[in-house]
Amino acid sequence: MDNSLQEKKKRWESEKVKPALQKLPERKRPFVTDSGIEVERLYTPEELDYAERLGFPGEYPFTRGIYPSMYRNRFWTMRQYAGFGSAEESNQRYKYLIEHGTTGLSVAFDLPTQMGYDSDHPMAEGEVGKVGAAIDSLSDMETLFDGIQLQKITTSMTINATAPILLCMYVAVAKKQGADLKKISGTIQNDILKEYIARGTHIYPPQSSMRLVTDVFEWCSSELPKWNTISISGYHIREAGATAVQEVAFTITNAIAYVQAAIDRGLDVDQFGGQLSFFFNAHNNFFEEVAKFRAARRIWANIMKERFGAKNEETMKLRFHAQTGGATLTAQQIDNNVVRVTLQALAAVVGGCQSLHTNSRDEALALPTEESVRLALRTQQVIAHESGVTETVDPLAGSYFVESLTDEIEKKVWEYIEKIDALGGAVKAIEQQFYQSHIAESAYKYQVAIENKEKIIVGVNDFLIEEEIQPEILRIDEHIRSKQCERLAAVKRQRDNKSVTENLQQLKKTASTSENLLPHILKAVESYATVGEISDALRSVWGEYQG
Repeated sequence: MDNSLQEKKKRWESEKVKPALQKLPERKRPFVTDSGIEVERLYTPEELDYAERLGFPGEYPFTRGIYPSMYRNRFWTMRQYAGFGSAEESNQRYKYLIEHGTTGLSVAFDLPTQMGYDSDHPMAEGEVGKVGAAIDSLSDMETLFDGIQLQKITTSMTINATAPILLCMYVAVAKKQGADLKKISGTIQNDILKEYIARGTHIYPPQSSMRLVTDVFEWCSSELPKWNTISISGYHIREAGATAVQEVAFTITNAIAYVQAAIDRGLDVDQFGGQLSFFFNAHNNFFEEVAKFRAARRIWANIMKERFGAKNEETMKLRFHAQTGGATLTAQQIDNNVVRVTLQALAAVVGGCQSLHTNSRDEALALPTEESVRLALRTQQVIAHESGVTETVDPLAGSYFVESLTDEIEKKVWEYIEKIDALGGAVKAIEQQFYQSHIAESAYKYQVAIENKEKIIVGVNDFLIEEEIQPEILRIDEHIRSKQCERLAAVKRQRDNKSVTENLQQLKKTASTSENLLPHILKAVESYATVGEISDALRSVWGEYQG
């Protein structure tokens, strides 16, 4: 800041601010972001070379967006994360969403599917179809996408420990539809490290899990060139209680581990790097969230170029899906959630997301109803068509506040990256409980701030009302498990069980080598081996993680 501007700011504070504070004191609350970054009363141009330093959209370091025209060319992909009960019920919801204008599908799987158990396993009791669709075999996957042409729509699948199995099921359905595998596009989450950190749906020890991740990288680079092989997720890290800074830092250090593992496997960073994608949360602190997305792009571009020696700019681009903050939704005064989701979605759009899911107003109570899902989708459509924020690229660029926040977040993220590097990287940091302890501490501080009313949650710790009658919520058929078990038994009767046994035996043998497992998983899937059977074959070789 030049001297004349500094003098003006001092004079303003003396002549305007101090007299105002004598008449009316400032609110008694910490003026900090959710990451603890102090917010100044006024921001002025500390430096005047923003245009030169930030560059242009579509150019390194991509602070202003990964495409030159962003939403003037095309809107982000509007997804609604959906799936519940049986494959038939979920298929109906997907068709409903497509009818109402969603431009991409996002599949939720139930916990048994995520954990590698079939619906008839004792561990599946009480969980079949509850938080997502129950998928036991290729037969279920065929039903899930019945009447939906996979070559014509992009699909995201939120699945991790069993990601290779579900990806192979998707590929098998696409092949049966006659799709060109070189043209089908979508994303598999396949981010196992954050399961050890924040979510818990892991199966195998970390090193074996990492082997599966890199197998997917390698196989997709030749077989599914338009597929995003991983969605490196900060979403669940944030939901567990991390700050915005921690969300970016921990996500990017996980990403570093994946890239390094693939390079150690002998893959070229420019061969697989363009198929990596990210998944971030969008919370309520609007400006911090916008700055977070901008900082994340800049940091990742630097890492790919300087640390991993990427030459192709496509490899340096941080492509990300955003979802509004599930942990921010309240069971009290649920209509307030519509306002929260709108703010969060707007932050994701202004921050430059490539796809977006908007949560529904009733998700703190249950899985969303069709009406709530439609309203959540309409929120995206109103932002896209009516708000005007899509008409120019990076509309907040040059804002003194936003640029300062972007710089500050970047600085704090680099500090975390250096600490985790010093521990030996993400896997070592997980084993030493580094991530887990930092997230727990942040979650505790956040809860204390709510209890002390330092942070106001409207309808929860202030502005309370006598609760109105609860709205209608979606209820899952309690007989779903018995129906799913009957379906599974029928598949096992009708398939060629000799072929299934041979394919599973071959998969076990291959798991003891360094050979890519995807072709063998695909073969097992196409013989109608189940998610549980394939997972058990790998469990018999690698064991289960007990950490």
